[in-house]
Amino acid sequence: MSKVSFNEWREFITKQESPHILQTAEWGELKRGFGWDVERIISGESGIQILFRKLPFGFTIAYAPKPVSGFEQLLPEIDSVCRKKRAVFLKIEPDSWDSASPALHPQRGASVFILHSSFKISPHNIQPPRTVIVSLEGSDDEILGRMKQKCRYNVRLAEKKEVTVRAWDDLDGFHRLMEVTGGRDGFGVHSREYYQRAYDLFHPTGMAEILVAEFDGQPLAALMVFALGTRAYYLYGASTDEQRNRMPTYLLQWRAMQWAKERGGTEYDLWGLPDEEEATLEAQFETRHDGLWGVYRFKRGFGGQVKRAAQALDKVYMPPFYRMYLWRMGNRE
Repeated sequence: MSKVSFNEWREFITKQESPHILQTAEWGELKRGFGWDVERIISGESGIQILFRKLPFGFTIAYAPKPVSGFEQLLPEIDSVCRKKRAVFLKIEPDSWDSASPALHPQRGASVFILHSSFKISPHNIQPPRTVIVSLEGSDDEILGRMKQKCRYNVRLAEKKEVTVRAWDDLDGFHRLMEVTGGRDGFGVHSREYYQRAYDLFHPTGMAEILVAEFDGQPLAALMVFALGTRAYYLYGASTDEQRNRMPTYLLQWRAMQWAKERGGTEYDLWGLPDEEEATLEAQFETRHDGLWGVYRFKRGFGGQVKRAAQALDKVYMPPFYRMYLWRMGNRE
């Protein structure tokens, strides 16, 4: 086993076929600046980046979001690191969809990994499990053609109404927009320093860009888009209540998709929906307004495929404290 540096991990990730943005060295450094420790392990052709959140009395929670294929080969090394860091448990969110998940379909004989590694299916995910994946394959006209008619109309309407989109480096302005949107829609917003750190880490590498939609020089909406390999991700976005009839958010998303496609992206992850089956989403999106339902009404228009990530897996090292964690999480729901 070899614990490796930031640069060594970056080199390892570049050799992987389709790594997730949450396993990059830059993501680890971003989280390190906001309360997490980071350990990166490479052994042979396998590797994993694990985040450790400090708890009282020297304990930690270990978390590995979307590890690269083959991490299962490192279980003895993973156990060793987690025990040294006094982890109560390790949560892994596999980088796969539920239809291929060993966690969700034990009746298919796919639970071997869990049974032989002492993992259990977790009742809690950290990342939003359900999303819309938009294909970026084909021409621009073909991508637009796969969108819902109303969404495609709104993209073109924004252009006709003189909305423009450009790269933006005004982190103060971006954070102000995020605060407006968080207050309006009731979701959590990171600090200004968090977005600045993300931008400083990812933008110089070409893996991220902030785009702003404007009318007559007035920022109406903005997002931070990330890309790695063939995958792109819409992680942070915001809009004002001004000039909404100009449909700036639709053109903004379309420009982000074009940005991703120019960098070799073949899919665009819209990141986060109500955790319901697609039939339920379609049946209720016109009447539901709570939580992420408004988000689904917007995102469904881009013609993507609704998918659910494989359920998180937990490996428990300290059962009594893990039971306390489950009790506390249950009281939050």
